[in-house]
Amino acid sequence: MKGIPMQTGVLRVLRATAASWWRHKELRRTGQTGQAQRLECEAVLRDLGYLKQAASLPNAYVICGEGGTFIHLGWTTVSTLAPIERFPLATLAVARGTTFIDIRPVTDVIAFANLPRVTRDGSDDSAPSGPGRSVSLTDYIDMVERLGARIVNDPRPRQSI
Repeated sequence: MKGIPMQTGVLRVLRATAASWWRHKELRRTGQTGQAQRLECEAVLRDLGYLKQAASLPNAYVICGEGGTFIHLGWTTVSTLAPIERFPLATLAVARGTTFIDIRPVTDVIAFANLPRVTRDGSDDSAPSGPGRSVSLTDYIDMVERLGARIVNDPRPRQSI
């Protein structure tokens, strides 16, 4: 997070998101304000941890398709059935520089389903093909972009023509 305004803005979004959860609203409605505040604080701290991981892991990325939005953080995945526009944590991660892969324009779902997964630790799997094969994030982006995906915060080195 760069500077105080960004931190304040991030915290404001995360607090509002935590306070809007139906469970926390219900706790407040029934007079259990202290418990609601504790749970909201835990949610904000957890989400700050996810943002920190997204910024520090080489293969962290956000992907959005018809099935929802997912933040991939190596061994952890955070998801919702909503598009990225309705997932504040993913929107914040992308705003802070995490790679975003928008697969909503992809029409060849069979080809997409057959793509290898992104490796968790940044290394390439030496297997040329097969189930369980994994590739680097940049190789994955090359593959999914050929299918029509849009990329934001592209981690691939710029090539001059």
